Amino acid sequence: MPESYVILYELGGPPLDGRTPRRYSVFSWRTRLALAHKGLQVESRPVKISDKAAIAFSGQGKVPVLRDGETVVYDSFRIAEYLEQTYPALPSLFGGETGHALARFVNSWVDRQLVGTLFPSLMLENEHLLEADDAAHLRGQVEGVTGKSLEELAAGRNDALASFRRQLDPVRSALRTHPFLSGSTPRYPDHILFSIFQWARVVTPTRLTADGDLLATWFDHMLDAYDGLGRREPPREAA
Repeated sequence: MPESYVILYELGGPPLDGRTPRRYSVFSWRTRLALAHKGLQVESRPVKISDKAAIAFSGQGKVPVLRDGETVVYDSFRIAEYLEQTYPALPSLFGGETGHALARFVNSWVDRQLVGTLFPSLMLENEHLLEADDAAHLRGQVEGVTGKSLEELAAGRNDALASFRRQLDPVRSALRTHPFLSGSTPRYPDHILFSIFQWARVVTPTRLTADGDLLATWFDHMLDAYDGLGRREPPREAA
């Protein structure tokens, strides 16, 4: 299998061990797993959420940003499409045109439904992971969009968690017949859903599912996938 080397610019928070920044971006986790799925070597360059200059070369202000030689791609789904088109001989992220269309649907559903339901109520805990300038930037962004303080949003956490868990019922139904959303092995739809659970694992000690839930089993398998890439990121309990 050919080897390639790319650079991934992604959000990084203060490290637990004094060396490795915490990876807390939901969208960057999708790209991290996509790169691992393709078997590509990657250099991770952490970027502070308040530091737009670090990614100014991409012509926009959000991560993840992928640099592959002279090519620069941003947006996690566009990066997945780029990897699939550029490295067709490596393991497929979508499994063909039909899988590509399904992944696009999953991406929209997760971002518009699950992220919107869960994220606002946990942003106060996310803020606590960050240095003062990044925390202020995050607070300004979220409060500007929602019109509520992070403390007000956190007060609705229990209701948000209950709604989030109900919204996942179709996923549980799918996992009754296959270990992954994509069948016998994980592909990009699994990476998309995993990113929410991994983000929560990093920012809060609260588990999104209970023991025995099919989603809990799926998440454990996803943490172990790609030589334990997800599991190597310390959970919030270790903070």
